[in-house]
Amino acid sequence: MTSFQAEVNARVAANAEDAELQRATAGFMRASMLAKYSYNFSWLGRPIIQYPQDIVAMQDLIWEVKPDLIVEVGIAHGGSLILSASMLALLDLTEAIESGATLNPRVSRRCVLGVDIDIRDHNRRAIEAHPMASRISMIQGSSISPDVIEQVHAFAKDYSRVLVCLDSNHTHDHVLAELGAYASLTSIGSYCVVFDTVVEDMPKSMFPDRPWGPGDNPKTAVHEFLKSHPEFEIDKSIQNKLLLTVAPDGYLRRLA
Repeated sequence: MTSFQAEVNARVAANAEDAELQRATAGFMRASMLAKYSYNFSWLGRPIIQYPQDIVAMQDLIWEVKPDLIVEVGIAHGGSLILSASMLALLDLTEAIESGATLNPRVSRRCVLGVDIDIRDHNRRAIEAHPMASRISMIQGSSISPDVIEQVHAFAKDYSRVLVCLDSNHTHDHVLAELGAYASLTSIGSYCVVFDTVVEDMPKSMFPDRPWGPGDNPKTAVHEFLKSHPEFEIDKSIQNKLLLTVAPDGYLRRLA
């Protein structure tokens, strides 16, 4: 496996230097976003509105980090919450098998906290009826309002291994405020994942009815945030591996 992983690492590094491959994937990203490609997928029965490549990346990170808590800002239909909860359930199952213990999901501390300014009733009902619901908590309100920030920090204070995902309003100012509010919850060695940084790389005409676009989006917020937060770095290996991702420069690993 050591030699296999070395081959994988070499291929991933080569992807970043392959101009033809980069052009092809950029073209597919533009065309597929116009076709609303990311709306075609679900996880365990709930729409997830993500590219399959980013879904795979998230399961990789969750398996690697083994978080006790995943904070997700942005809920929509709840598919991402279900993905995270199901991965946490698998972590518990694996640890129980390895230790020979009896698995009791009712006493597991691993959970997902979702935050959204508008959790629509039909989505809330579907999430609360899902088999993974026992691992999911939700807070409704603006992610950058002081009371919601306080609630999230209070919820997270007893957890030592935390992974954070930001996927709500995609304007520069909003994402920068979210990074200021929640990135500090990320435990060392874990990730703060900022979705839809790809907006910076798309034509402005693709967002005619949105307040964000090139020059005002999650990627510009990430770069501004990193100027004063050297404890985070962009993990370029993830986007070089995925090639197709809505989060280029958005996979932020906490170093210290």
